[in-house]
Amino acid sequence: MQKESKLNHTDCRNYAPLDVAKGICHRTKEIVLADTDQCEHFVATQKCKFCGHYVSAEPYLGNCCAASHHPVTYADLIAVTCENFRAPGAPNL
Repeated sequence: MQKESKLNHTDCRNYAPLDVAKGICHRTKEIVLADTDQCEHFVATQKCKFCGHYVSAEPYLGNCCAASHHPVTYADLIAVTCENFRAPGAPNL
């Protein structure tokens, strides 16, 4: 299992990347560095690492247990269009 990492701006729904180092905060309209700590208005975006179906195998890599064949996926993969995304603790439907 991977060590729990701290969340930063790239994990926030309000973050829009400009390049690999910085982005714009939709809330404040200011440029923020991608890897700096989250602010008090943090809202988690849908990423595989935040899904109840994600099982970590090694750092930055895991498996999606929503699919029958458990495909390998990256923890930071954006999952806003995934029909199987489930917030941890949400009931299985």
